[in-house]
Amino acid sequence: MKLINSILFVCFLSSIWSQEGLTVRQAVITALENNFKVKVAEKQEQIAAKNNNLMEAGLYPTVALQATFNNTIIDNTNNPFTFTPGIILNQGVTPSLAMTANLFSGMAVWITKDRLEQLEAQSKGNALVVIETTAQDVMKAYYTARLQKERMNLYSSLLDYSRERVAYYELKEKYGKSTSLELLQFRNQLLTDSTNYMLQKISYENAMRNLLLLMNNSEEPNAAIFPELIDPLEIAFPLIEKDQAINDLLSNNQNLKNQYIALELQKTATHYQRSFLYPTLSFQAGVNPSWGWFRQLNVDNGLEMNTQSMQYYGNFSLRYNLFNNWKTKRAYDVAKIQQEIAELNTTSMEQTLKTTMVNLLEMYVMRSRLVEISSENLDYATKAWDQAKKRFELGTITSIDLSVFENNYSNTLMQHYENQFNKMDAFLELYKMTGKIGLTYME
Repeated sequence: MKLINSILFVCFLSSIWSQEGLTVRQAVITALENNFKVKVAEKQEQIAAKNNNLMEAGLYPTVALQATFNNTIIDNTNNPFTFTPGIILNQGVTPSLAMTANLFSGMAVWITKDRLEQLEAQSKGNALVVIETTAQDVMKAYYTARLQKERMNLYSSLLDYSRERVAYYELKEKYGKSTSLELLQFRNQLLTDSTNYMLQKISYENAMRNLLLLMNNSEEPNAAIFPELIDPLEIAFPLIEKDQAINDLLSNNQNLKNQYIALELQKTATHYQRSFLYPTLSFQAGVNPSWGWFRQLNVDNGLEMNTQSMQYYGNFSLRYNLFNNWKTKRAYDVAKIQQEIAELNTTSMEQTLKTTMVNLLEMYVMRSRLVEISSENLDYATKAWDQAKKRFELGTITSIDLSVFENNYSNTLMQHYENQFNKMDAFLELYKMTGKIGLTYME
């Protein structure tokens, strides 16, 4: 069975919503709906999508409307070389409508459009990384809380048994049929089990609060209203095929995809710097009407005049940089070197992720084997514990011997829970590296 089958087995393990219970899928979906980082990533994706158009790239011409109202007073009273003696008030209104169009700039417009598309893809990739990280954190928090709950249940059952033994031997001592040593032994065990249970209860409540915090629960986490965790720790995962996992890694890993986009962005930056080596051709067109009023202020019935003019223009502008201390050429060379660095980083990431994937696969196989061993060991420890309780009741073993079997049982069960969690943790790492979290929860 392929990796995708085991992933779908986890994701759709429990598809029925419960009013009191909580599945892994429900926890992840709630976190993705409420998580602030996910919301910020979505807003950034919206910005990148809004900027991705030809208008932002500069394909279309720009049109500007401007109006100027001029007021000037000219004092020619002491100027003998003028045809307008006296004080002249010059007023005028000059609106202008101008258009500028970029006809050719070394394909910079289309290069910029490619860059905007890549930035939008990069923004989507960053949002998916946030989704993957959030989902993985919630899954780990969910199974951590589940692990702490199983431990608490174990200590609770041991505590109940200790209470029963203490009550039983207190009754026997009352009628003189029991020694005080056995009663002291069970009272000591009762206090130990009570302490373990209380400490484990705190660990469980803290794990649940961490889970609800990741889910961004608006209510104050209260131990009295903690949801029941439905999905178990024990899930029968199949072995993962190495070749399929590596193929999924190279095609679906979001961090690697983002690195590919970063490489394409650097290639685009190189093309953009090269565009400055070409001449630029632009076209400017516009109309400038003008209305003016002249009035002589210091003379009654002085000179008054109105003027009006209209100016049209359409100009082509060709610009080519002949020499600027080789700055343009150096910028282009630097961009090519940065592109080579990006290619090296991409190759390095591919090799690192492949090595990490192989190590994770080996770890997953090893932890799967440990679960099998601890499961078999737990079966023997459970049978030994049950027989020890029966033999103690028959009086063939002492309370000290019973304590040895109890400790062996509890330690074996604890180790089994730990092995199950470690296996789940390794699987979640593989789950994320192969990009399946993003493919599952991107909607």
